Amino acid sequence: MRTDQRHRPGLRGRAGQGARPGRVPAARRRRRYREHRGRGEPAAPPGHAARAAQCAAGARAAHRRGAGRAGPRREAPRGAARGGGRVTLSGQGGAGRERRAAAAPAPDTLTPADRYEELFIAVQSNHVFADSKSFVDCAPRIEPADILAAYRAQSAAPGFDLAAFVHAHFDVIERPRSDYVSVPGQPLAAHIDDLWPVLTRHPKAHPPRSSLLRLPHAYLVPGGRFREIYYWDSYFSMLGLAAERHAPLIRDMVENFAYLIDTHGHVPNGNRTYYLSRSQPPVFALMVELAQRRGAVEEIRFLPQLRKEHAFWMAGGEHLAEGQASRRAVRLPGGLLLNRYWDERDTPREESWIEDVTTARSCERDPAEVYRHIRAACESGWDFSTRWLRGPRAQAEQQAPREHVRAASAPALASICTTDIVPVDLNAFLYKLEAKIAVLSQQAGDAAAAAAFAARAEARKAAIAALFWDEAEGAYFDYDWRFAQRRDCLTAACVTPLFVGAAEPAHAQALAATVSRRLLAHGGLSTTECASDQQWDRPNGWAALQWMAVRGFADYGCDALAQTISHRWLATVAAVYEREGKLVEKYALRRVEHDDTHGGQGGEYPLQDGFGWTNGVTAALLAEQPGHTAHDCKAHSEAPLHR
Repeated sequence: MRTDQRHRPGLRGRAGQGARPGRVPAARRRRRYREHRGRGEPAAPPGHAARAAQCAAGARAAHRRGAGRAGPRREAPRGAARGGGRVTLSGQGGAGRERRAAAAPAPDTLTPADRYEELFIAVQSNHVFADSKSFVDCAPRIEPADILAAYRAQSAAPGFDLAAFVHAHFDVIERPRSDYVSVPGQPLAAHIDDLWPVLTRHPKAHPPRSSLLRLPHAYLVPGGRFREIYYWDSYFSMLGLAAERHAPLIRDMVENFAYLIDTHGHVPNGNRTYYLSRSQPPVFALMVELAQRRGAVEEIRFLPQLRKEHAFWMAGGEHLAEGQASRRAVRLPGGLLLNRYWDERDTPREESWIEDVTTARSCERDPAEVYRHIRAACESGWDFSTRWLRGPRAQAEQQAPREHVRAASAPALASICTTDIVPVDLNAFLYKLEAKIAVLSQQAGDAAAAAAFAARAEARKAAIAALFWDEAEGAYFDYDWRFAQRRDCLTAACVTPLFVGAAEPAHAQALAATVSRRLLAHGGLSTTECASDQQWDRPNGWAALQWMAVRGFADYGCDALAQTISHRWLATVAAVYEREGKLVEKYALRRVEHDDTHGGQGGEYPLQDGFGWTNGVTAALLAEQPGHTAHDCKAHSEAPLHR
C-alpha cells in the first residue's frame, strides 16, 4: 500500500480562462495531483469555469501555505509544545517529522480526482449530479487522459455545456434498478433468500478505467447507491448465507478480502480507488472464523493476511513516545499502544465532495483538519454520529419518551474530532484479531509468534477494562486521548467487548443493566443515547449493532436482554417489510405498529433499500428464533429493488 496517496494540489489558472492550466507538459500534468482542498472561498458567480477557477485559487493558496499535509505524522495532546515540524509532550523527547511519499499513484489505482483534475472539480462544484457519488462511479467511454484533454480544449468556449460533456464521455448509472420486485404474500425469510442473487456481483461486471477495483471472485453489495463491496458490511451480510448452497459465496467473499490485503496491504473501505486511503472496522478475523464454521474455508490458510492486516493498523506505532500518535496508532501514558480511526488523505471525500466542502466552509477550522476527521469517521463505519463530535453534552428532555430524546444543543458536524478519539469498538476488534493470530500461529507451529500475539491480546484486553470501562456509569466509553478523559456519550459500541469476548464477566452484567435502562428502545437497540440529525444516532437502529449486542449478551449469560433485543428488532424489520415489501439500511426504533414503524432518518443520502447487512442479520436472527411472529410476516405490496 502507498503510505501517502495525497499529492500537492497545483491548479494553474489564467485570468479570464477559469481553471485552464498553464503551459505545463502533459506528462508532468498527469503526475500532479490537483485535488481541490476546499479552502472555504465564497460562492462563485454562475458558470462552471468561474467556479472551477475559484476552487483552483483556493487549492493554490493551500499549497503555498503548506496546510493539511498528509502521511505518517506524530501528534500530541492539547497543550503539547510545537515547533520546527515536531510535536512533543512538554518535557519529553521530540517526535519524528512528517514523511511524505514522493511517488505518484499507480495508474490502476488513480482516483477520479487524480485522473480528471479540474474537470472533477467542475463537475462536483456545479452539482452536475444530485449525488456526489454518481460521478466518481461513472465509467469513461474513452481514455481518461483524452477526456481531460477534450475538456481543457472545450471548456472555455462560449456556450459550453458541462453536463452534456459529461454524459457524452461517461457511462452514468445514477439510479440503478434491478428487475427484482418483491412478491406480495411472500414470507420475509423467502424474500431475503431471493435477494442474494440480486445483490451478487461478478468480476466480469467491472468496467475498465473506472474507479471500481477488480476482485477475482463473486461478492455481495449492500444495495441502493452502494454498488461495490464494503468491508464490515460484508461480514454481517455473510451471516445470512447459512444455507448449504451459499458456502461457495462465503468462500468467494473471504478470498476477495484476502486478495485486497495482499494487493493493497489492507482491506479498503470498499473496492473503489477513492476508498483506498482508509479501511473499515477490522472484521477479517471474524469472517474467516465464520467461513470455517460454515465449512467454506480452513481459517489457518489466511494467517498471512491476518498478520498483514494487523501490521497495517499498527504501522507507525513502534517508535512513538508516550502521548504521541501516528496514523492509526496512539501511545498513551504508561506506554500502552492502542488504536484510532484514520485516513491517509485530508481532502474532501470524492464521493461526498460538495458535502465536505460545505461542512468545512461552515467553521473557522483548518479545512484539512476537518476533512481528515470526516474521513476517519468513515473508516469507523459510523458516518456520522455525535460520537465523533465536540460540543455540550446532550441533555435528555426528562418529559419526553425515550425514543424522542434529543440533544439540547447538538454539536455541528464541523466540530468533528474523530482522530482525537481512541474507540472502544476498534480496539475490541483488534483484540479479536490478535487473539486469532495467536491461536492460528500456535496451530502453524510458530510458538514465538503465538506467544507474542497472545501477550498483545491480553494487554489490549486489560486496557479495555482499565481505560474504557466506567465503573460509575456501568458501561464502556470511548477515550479522548487529546484531553486524557473518557467521552461522555453512551453508544452501542459499548457491546463490542462482549461480542469479541474481551469483557470481564462482572462488567457484562453491569453493562446489561445500563443498556436496558439507557439504550433499549421499542424497536431494538438504539445507536446512541443522544438524538440528532446524524444517521448513527438515536432514534436509528442498525442491524450490525443488534447482532453484536444479541450475541455479546448471550455469550455472557445475559439471555433475557439478548432475547429482548432480537425480538424487538425482528418485529421492527417485519413491520416495515409487511407494509412496504422491502428491507432497508437502518430503522427508526419507535413503537412497533404497522402504520408507524419505518426506515431510519438523517445522513447525507436518502434511505437505501436492499439491504445487505439487514438481510444477513435478520436471516441469522430468524434462524435462532423459529417461533417469532416475523416468520409469518408477508409483504402486502410490490416493491422494486434499487440496487
